[in-house]
Amino acid sequence: MIGRSVATRLLAAGWQVDVTGRDAAHVPDELAQASGFTFIASERTDASSLRSVVGDGAELVVDCLCFTEGDALTVAPFLADADAAVMLSTKAVYVDEFGNHGNSSTKPVFPLPIRETDATVAPGRGDPTTRDGYGANRVAAENALLDSGLPVTVLRAGRVHGAGAARPREWVFLKRAVDGREQLALAHRGAGGDHTTAAANVASLVELVARHPGARILNTGDADAPTARAVAETVAVHAGHRFEFELLDDDVDPKYGAHPWDVVPPVVLDLAGARALGWEPESYAVTVRAELEWLLREHELGLTARFDDDPYFAPFLDYRLEDAYLLLRSLEKSGI
Repeated sequence: MIGRSVATRLLAAGWQVDVTGRDAAHVPDELAQASGFTFIASERTDASSLRSVVGDGAELVVDCLCFTEGDALTVAPFLADADAAVMLSTKAVYVDEFGNHGNSSTKPVFPLPIRETDATVAPGRGDPTTRDGYGANRVAAENALLDSGLPVTVLRAGRVHGAGAARPREWVFLKRAVDGREQLALAHRGAGGDHTTAAANVASLVELVARHPGARILNTGDADAPTARAVAETVAVHAGHRFEFELLDDDVDPKYGAHPWDVVPPVVLDLAGARALGWEPESYAVTVRAELEWLLREHELGLTARFDDDPYFAPFLDYRLEDAYLLLRSLEKSGI
């Protein structure tokens, strides 16, 4: 999703862009047919494969798949032949004053906003697919590249959205809109939030970093950090729909009105560092249109069943649970 947006933006700006991956069939047609585009089959974890990709060097290398210290050490030797490099990382590296992170069983309470200098989890080399290992491995990868002395900019992204998402979180609200559901229950009164990050905004920052190389860490996100209610309203407006909100108090079991942005207190990233370079990100309402248009096309073609069948979406799209709660609330309000 991010690589797709970065490639699209750079091609539009006149760059020659080599995109790597295992299978060219995964490249969108509009990208594959663009002037200046080349696909190079490669394996991210194989050093010889990466050497064939970088070749005699590049003005810019963007690594969207650097999850571990090993990944960083594999790619680092080839970055010496690049004028600038970007590593995509994540806000999941941050911890609160008690050591809790975004994947902890105990919800963290972060400072608002979170700055790049705030505390992170300790670097680790365990399983990066576990809740504790994900952020720890990312920190280890960040450190390996930042300690290399190369002009690598680490971008810590929030909740990324964009066309082509494997799990487009906005589907939780868009499906309700296309299904014509009028009422929408939101846990914690819809006040939760997890700073959204458009792939398009990441792409614009990558282009800027290419003009201003350097070893640094920058948060990246949308110009605003919408609450869950604001996200739902934005999605509904785009679909020509309107929700009647049932805002659930904090003492209500959060399984009722569950949604992907139910993070309380909300997570907000400080974007001052990136803005100091001259970066001006777009708002969520503007950038999410591309994803929503893509989702609506997928829906019209009957291709959204894969989202409905994904276990990730199950707790968010349980209409029976939601209807049972709404009926109970209606009866309570009627004094029955």
